[in-house]
Amino acid sequence: MTEAFHAARGRIGGMPTRLYADRRDAGRVLAGLLDDLRAVDDVVVLALPRGGVPVAYEVAAALDSRLDVFVVRKLGVPGHEELAMGAIASGDVIVLNDDVVRGLGITSDAVDRVAQREARELARREQEYRDGRRMLPITGRTAVLVDDGLATGASMRAAVQAVRKLQPERVIVAVPTAPETTCRELATVADDVVCASTPSPFYAVGASYRDFTQVTDDDVRTLLRGIPLS
Repeated sequence: MTEAFHAARGRIGGMPTRLYADRRDAGRVLAGLLDDLRAVDDVVVLALPRGGVPVAYEVAAALDSRLDVFVVRKLGVPGHEELAMGAIASGDVIVLNDDVVRGLGITSDAVDRVAQREARELARREQEYRDGRRMLPITGRTAVLVDDGLATGASMRAAVQAVRKLQPERVIVAVPTAPETTCRELATVADDVVCASTPSPFYAVGASYRDFTQVTDDDVRTLLRGIPLS
């Protein structure tokens, strides 16, 4: 592990409360906390769409790294779709919650049907976002997973587990705002977690932004092409 990587560790709750102008502002702040990764070769910044893309764009630009999206779709329990039995992510990676699957007696056929449905939606979104480009290679590289903030961190945890299966050298989670408990829980599955702000009490991700306007699919495509939004 390099000195630069060591220097990036332990950045949970650098500032208890911070109000960002917008996601681009949050990305520039986050990039400052990740500056030591400039010395690390083969860094790939992976944004959880859609809100994570403007944040990740600023991080990738500051680190002179490549940017891609990492799409995660929840696999809902049939008939109780709000309950996650797992997730499917970019790279055809499926992560299952074995406790839920076994506890509810969900058959492999039922899991396959849900996974196939969500895989079609995931593929549609990836096609739409990347304009047909293939996913950037991650194997052997440092993957930095970025979102605009976390609440429970469930989607990010699934993303970390999915990225692991693509065999990166390191997995780093980086977000502008999240509860400290969520960041520390993610630190048990990621190699490093960088949370720029950990408000207490934590109400919602949007509470850390003056402008939390919804990010559109067009915005995502524009940023992935390397074109800054006006």
